[in-house]
Amino acid sequence: MINYDELLKVDPYGINKEEKKIWISTILKDLTEHHYKSCLEYKKILDAFNFNIEQVKDYTDIPFLPVRLFKKYNLKSIDDKDIIKTLTSSGTTGQEVSKIFLDKRASTLQTKMLTKLVANFIGKARMPMIILDTSAVIKNRAMFSARGAGIIGFSIFAKEKIFAFDENMELNIEGLKAFLDKYKEQPIFLFGFTFMIWEYFYKKLLETEYRPDLSKGILIHGGGWKKLIDSAVTREEFHKKLNEVCGINHIYDYYGMVEQTGTIYIECEHGNLHTSVFSDICVRRPNDFSIAPIGEKGLLEVVSILPYSYPGHILLTEDEGAICGEDDCPCGRLGKYFKIFGRIKNAEIRGCSDTYGK
Repeated sequence: MINYDELLKVDPYGINKEEKKIWISTILKDLTEHHYKSCLEYKKILDAFNFNIEQVKDYTDIPFLPVRLFKKYNLKSIDDKDIIKTLTSSGTTGQEVSKIFLDKRASTLQTKMLTKLVANFIGKARMPMIILDTSAVIKNRAMFSARGAGIIGFSIFAKEKIFAFDENMELNIEGLKAFLDKYKEQPIFLFGFTFMIWEYFYKKLLETEYRPDLSKGILIHGGGWKKLIDSAVTREEFHKKLNEVCGINHIYDYYGMVEQTGTIYIECEHGNLHTSVFSDICVRRPNDFSIAPIGEKGLLEVVSILPYSYPGHILLTEDEGAICGEDDCPCGRLGKYFKIFGRIKNAEIRGCSDTYGK
């Protein structure tokens, strides 16, 4: 069994590309063997490819799973009796959702990895936290969506928290005023999903003329840009408008998915999404799935050392992206950094905030 406690002691952005390629490929080979032995459906897939682990030079030689498979099959590498949590992807009414099965150890590891990655950007100290969502989303802990999982995960950074919206997604202005008055002059951590922040926080502030002072705030947001892009709202506009209504300056986007919960790619101050030593990406050409070079757009393949309770360690997404560089981002973090351009044509909308319906 992989010793995750030792792996998670490593600096998340501190290994250069030569070392990282060996490091992550070795772990992913071990995970592939584990899932081959523990998940019958995964074994059938690899057998259909006549896959031989001994011929693997690096992780790009290991067959990926299309992320949509998790909508069709219950893929797991643990016994049913050990499942303590089932995560589901966000989806609009009528859509199939992915199901991800976790045992106690897998759930704990997700929290530890998320803590390690986010602390690199906002520090380890707990802060008063404003969750730009409603508490209604997390009521069923045994089986909840990626949106609920995100809220639970990021709440570990809170010393006290408040939900900004009631169950009808109405802004709790009086509650926010009291909370911000209590923590006046202190850094405030905010978390939410992109479209919902725009639709239910920014727009409501415009309507009410309430202007909270969040100049010491740090906002982390994610969950899909499609609806904002359709509304012609760019990243720059998003930052500018939020600053105008509440004074916030520190805003970080992140990219992630329920199929690799705990593994996220956080945007640095230069606007680049970053892989860590625990994850990586490659871009594949859609016509033949060959590896595209730096700068070329294609389908994003995401890999993570975290999924051991289900075979989600090497996944082909339905997102289009491009690698911008490796080990040379001006922010100083090592690893690949990249951009996302959106969903491929005819793919389902699935982002946490894209799929929200009031």
